[in-house]
Amino acid sequence: MRDSISPAGTHAGMAGRIAASLIDSKLTPLIVLASVLLGVFSVLVLPREEEPQIRVPMIDVMVSMPGTSAEEMEDRATRPMEKLLWELPGVEYLYSQSREGEAMTIVRFAVGSDPDTSLAKVAEKLRSNVDRMPHGVAFPVLKLRSIDDVPILALTFHSATVDEVSLRRLVAQVDDSVKRVPSVSETAILGGVRRELRILLDPVRLASRGLTPAGLLPVLRQSNRQFRGGELTSDNRSIVVETGGFLHTPTQVGAVVLANGPGGPVHLRDVATVEDGPSERTAHVFHGLGGTGTQSEQPAVTLTVAKRAGSNAISVAHAVLEQVEALKGQVIPADVTVSITRHYGETAAEKSDELLLHMGIAVVSVSVLIWLTLGWRESGIVAVAIPATLALTLLVFHLYGFTLNRITLFALIFSIGILVDDAIVVVENIVRHFHLPRNRGRAWNTIAVEAVSEVGNPTILATFAVIAAVLPMAFVGGLMGPYMRPIPIGASAAMFWSLLIAFIVTPWAGIRMLRWFRGEARLAALHAGGGHGASGGSEDALTRLYRRVMDPLLHHPLWQWSFLGIITALLLGAMATVVGGWVTVKMLPFDNKSEFQVILNMPEGSSLERTAQAAREIASVLRDEPEVTDYQVYVGVASPFNFNGLVRHYFLRRGASVAD
Repeated sequence: MRDSISPAGTHAGMAGRIAASLIDSKLTPLIVLASVLLGVFSVLVLPREEEPQIRVPMIDVMVSMPGTSAEEMEDRATRPMEKLLWELPGVEYLYSQSREGEAMTIVRFAVGSDPDTSLAKVAEKLRSNVDRMPHGVAFPVLKLRSIDDVPILALTFHSATVDEVSLRRLVAQVDDSVKRVPSVSETAILGGVRRELRILLDPVRLASRGLTPAGLLPVLRQSNRQFRGGELTSDNRSIVVETGGFLHTPTQVGAVVLANGPGGPVHLRDVATVEDGPSERTAHVFHGLGGTGTQSEQPAVTLTVAKRAGSNAISVAHAVLEQVEALKGQVIPADVTVSITRHYGETAAEKSDELLLHMGIAVVSVSVLIWLTLGWRESGIVAVAIPATLALTLLVFHLYGFTLNRITLFALIFSIGILVDDAIVVVENIVRHFHLPRNRGRAWNTIAVEAVSEVGNPTILATFAVIAAVLPMAFVGGLMGPYMRPIPIGASAAMFWSLLIAFIVTPWAGIRMLRWFRGEARLAALHAGGGHGASGGSEDALTRLYRRVMDPLLHHPLWQWSFLGIITALLLGAMATVVGGWVTVKMLPFDNKSEFQVILNMPEGSSLERTAQAAREIASVLRDEPEVTDYQVYVGVASPFNFNGLVRHYFLRRGASVAD
């Protein structure tokens, strides 16, 4: 029998016309293949990270006014600056703190504001009001903060033999190499001791030559400079002549001429002692292993790495680790150990891979459920529609600028349960029409088109009803709006694509899978001889079970009230789990990180050594926990901050923290 489409099928609505035009087209399998390939491409190019990108511009405005008290700083600088900044459109919050000689105001703009535009607004507002600043206040320093400032990688360098000065200089060399890695935006070195040339003046010798400490500073500054003196042309070559130079060694510093006296020039070494060594200690960083004694703690230096906005956290972290690995044996000696104490690229990969696995499990589960209810051939038809729909949804994520994170993947998993509805309705109706007695001897393509036409309008209405219920969530304001936006956009896109796939791919796949897997001869015999259900023949077991349960519910009041009572009891029981605390209600699942921080607030005036002692005592308790593999103690310098630390500005603290 030759397949053909009757004219009646071409005038049965939009769904029927779409199905009729592509049910026997060579383009239909290409559409499926192109959809899947676009989805694979989107998965490969979508940046992976833990959290979605939220634009919440926070700008730190820092001013200094040496010699003023905290109260005077607040009255003369902080409050006038707040009044100016409140005039800017889009400002939601201002947080200020004033100290002796300095103040800082944090300006937070509305969620979704452009960071660069917000920074330009603040800079222009302050610049145009310089004349209103009190005398002695330096021009404000502006720092733009964003979620990308949170380090994705922390490498702790520690050694039992290398001193802290050499360790910091080594990390500085590693830092120079890491900054050359593409998509690395900001790095920071925490801990260690800087090298310093210290000049110890002798008051007696200084006074005997008529010199003062204040008079030495201009001479030292002048001697530690290099100037371009001109050019010398010789043999058709131009040679740049430079005068002066920078001071690098104690000998060079000691040779600086301070004055010319009766006995000859006075050098710095004549009135002072120059020492080359570590600077005054302002911070401690220690690295220790879990379950060991105090002797295992070693002085350490931590290098933190942040990525650029929109880049892939996984690829950036791996590129940095490869760069550091290449430096071992060349810049990093064998007696220096590099421990990875934060790796958000790895955790992002774990979470995205886990969610992708769950998405695959959901696809298989839905296919198995359809197999048990409709049949394995019908399940195969729906299984063709699901990957194509998810692939096109991933393409929408890519075009919309989303990243692959736990919110976007949750949106896909959430969509699987509703995107198969359209394909199931179409497949079930095609099979039902195939078994109708009135369709005996008719072309299979014609029957499929009529089946799609029959359920086309209700399917379109149901699909857009779901979209209308979910899509308004995309317009929620505040911080949660952009955070949860991938869910309504992803679900709406999945529903829209599933509708098109149900009208285009499902009829095409249905005819072929039923024909290929059931057998041409048996299919023709069943088609010619009628079918089940509507023809008065035998019913399947699920249909008989459904009739047996529904007949009493529809005709017997006792069954109806009993069923209503059971539903009410289940509803109240579900609500009781929340009230009783058996189920924790929160917007997102708990973030299962492999690290946590203990922030230590010491009494004002506590010394660096006392703070370090308290922090190490806390660490000595934590390291005995069996889950602790290693820990770091930061004193006098902030530990690598997370998103909470970014909002709370923990990186400005000079207290103590313990990171595990």
